[in-house]
Amino acid sequence: MTVSSIATELKSKLSFSTLGCPDWSWRDLLDKGTEYGFAGVEIRLLEREVDLLNCSVFQPGQLAQRRRELQTAGFRVCGLASSVRFHDPGNAERHLQLETGRRYLDLANELGAEFVRVFGDVIPEKAKSEHSAIESMLNWIAEGLDELGAYAESVGQKVIIETHGDFAETDLIERLMRKVSSPAVGVLWDTHHPWRFYCEQLHETIARLKPWTMHTHWKDSIGTVSNTTALTQAGDIADQQARHLMEGHRPADYVLMGEGEFPTSETLRLLIDTGYTGWLSLEWEKMWHPEIADPETAFPIFVRRMQSELDRYRCL
Repeated sequence: MTVSSIATELKSKLSFSTLGCPDWSWRDLLDKGTEYGFAGVEIRLLEREVDLLNCSVFQPGQLAQRRRELQTAGFRVCGLASSVRFHDPGNAERHLQLETGRRYLDLANELGAEFVRVFGDVIPEKAKSEHSAIESMLNWIAEGLDELGAYAESVGQKVIIETHGDFAETDLIERLMRKVSSPAVGVLWDTHHPWRFYCEQLHETIARLKPWTMHTHWKDSIGTVSNTTALTQAGDIADQQARHLMEGHRPADYVLMGEGEFPTSETLRLLIDTGYTGWLSLEWEKMWHPEIADPETAFPIFVRRMQSELDRYRCL
């Protein structure tokens, strides 16, 4: 594909995570998503319910109607973002995580989605100082990914592990992925996390992740926490909830796309150079950071910024 055709494809694959619109209903996702210029949605939660398997609109008897509504709206569910994680050491917890993952994959398939997001998510501090302990942990996580990947392949889905928590350090996730054998397992590159939390150079990050990148998250931030975004009581509660679901959750001082320090243009250029044609998904963390702007403000800004960036490549 040419640079121009890749940019055109990416322009048709702008999506948003429902993390940015925690109070929206299913109908809101379709109506406002299309109104703001998105082609799809990545469902992390719905009306603040983070367990999608419990949502009434996603119960088996409702799914045919959901598919009709998506088709009528010309809108897609690009993927489902679960809280499934693979670092827990016990067999009972592993069984629970795998069972949840399989149910999410079934739901993703019913909705016409492409993937289910999972986590690594953390390496115990004690293990970080011992090479053999880290390798043992990576082997354990890889086994879980391979087992869930086998099921994903059987239902035509993908399992993608996010650059999140300790696995935002892409040297670690590269080492992990070299242990994974399932072709149905890939990486969700949260473009912000390795750059912000590990100060990685973009060209190094993309070189490590290129063989496995199947989806991307986008956000912007500034480097120091300001007084205006210091945690409120509501923010503190949300942060605690995030850490309960994702032990590796780290807060940042998020700002509207284009108003911070994240190198959007350079990241897009490098991604296009790899031939990537997956989704570009805004992960506006309103659920965990209630002090940031509402989706009605943040979402249209993201679409305009990304469309403008991609238009630069469409005549090349």
